Amino acid sequence: MAITKIRNQFPILDTKVYGKPLVYLDNAATAQRPQAVTDCWVGLVNEANSNIHRAVHHLAAQATEAYEGARDRVRTFINAGAREEIIFTSGATASINLVASSYGQVFVNEGDELIVSVCEHHSNIVPWQLLCQHKGAVLKVLETEEDGRLSPERLRALLSPRTKMVAITHISNVLGVVNPVKELVSVSHAAGVPVLVDGAQGIVHEKVDVQDLDCDFYAFSGHKIYAATGTGVLYGKRKWLDTMPPYMGGGEMIETVSFNGTTYAPLPMKFEAGTQNFNSAPTLVPALDFAEAVREEKEVQEEQEAILDYLCTQLLQDSRIVLYGSAREYKIPLFSFAVKGVHHEDLALILDKIGVAVRSGQMCAEPLMNHLGVTGLLRASFAPYNTLEEAKYFVASLDKAIEMLL
Repeated sequence: MAITKIRNQFPILDTKVYGKPLVYLDNAATAQRPQAVTDCWVGLVNEANSNIHRAVHHLAAQATEAYEGARDRVRTFINAGAREEIIFTSGATASINLVASSYGQVFVNEGDELIVSVCEHHSNIVPWQLLCQHKGAVLKVLETEEDGRLSPERLRALLSPRTKMVAITHISNVLGVVNPVKELVSVSHAAGVPVLVDGAQGIVHEKVDVQDLDCDFYAFSGHKIYAATGTGVLYGKRKWLDTMPPYMGGGEMIETVSFNGTTYAPLPMKFEAGTQNFNSAPTLVPALDFAEAVREEKEVQEEQEAILDYLCTQLLQDSRIVLYGSAREYKIPLFSFAVKGVHHEDLALILDKIGVAVRSGQMCAEPLMNHLGVTGLLRASFAPYNTLEEAKYFVASLDKAIEMLL
């Protein structure tokens, strides 16, 4: 079966936790890696470990080819218009900080406005707050609808002639709800405002076409889509990247340097100062190959739909549980919920002893938690290597944990 073959590519799934088979349901935080990704990384370390771009020797040429090949693979995966629009970073956080700092330096002034949504990860809030503090700008917050989605109509009402950026998540890492990004971008552009999309979850669960979305920036992390940690991508429309100043100075991002002044390298090098993560960035190739392949597997898609239906039904019909982000037609297999009278961390600790790995706490989304009126939640997030059998084991284990604590 396709799912069995997929699971066989992930050695860590054979792990035992306290004598129980591991059921890994913390995929929204970090996905596990297929053997092809590990082999890619080890092969580069053992056979092509050398600084890229600079030297002319054989190892440097191999490392450079692998690194730049990953850029080409990312470009095709998200359908960017040109490879120069793909900037490698250390993750979505670094990508968003790059835009906030570099774009903000040129285009944001005192009294200007920036819009983020209430359901953003801290990484898509704090960089804009820092920019506002530095420039004297104002941060405005877009609320969600009752089903957890962001509304183009609400956004339209929030936009003003002073708005300089809209920064929104493709899929909330807490609510698991897919936002109507294309419509949100269209509304923003009608007001002359660019849009940055935090795609940390979106890149995993949606087929992303940045030209179709027409977003100005799209940021994501490699480790959430099966690649090595410390890898990330910023897609930016060339018209913005050309006018934005470098985020960092140093080697590689320069054309000429003198004490009378410095000129900068063309895109994408202008934004890739210093020694890059050349052993890890190429792991995006097998990672994205895997992600693309599983999207085409009918059995995998049917299993994911079955998991989604099963857990929505089970969690919503349990009177002890409050599920957040329950709009089934827009939802990915990610479930954040509270159990009445039980602390989320206590549940997570008991589930761990039964072999189930879940996330508890604020999920780096404290403003959303405050908005929901909770101190934290329990989150179970599924990947293509998870099965309906694991979902059923999770529900049975959760029931056991709740009974122990009530």
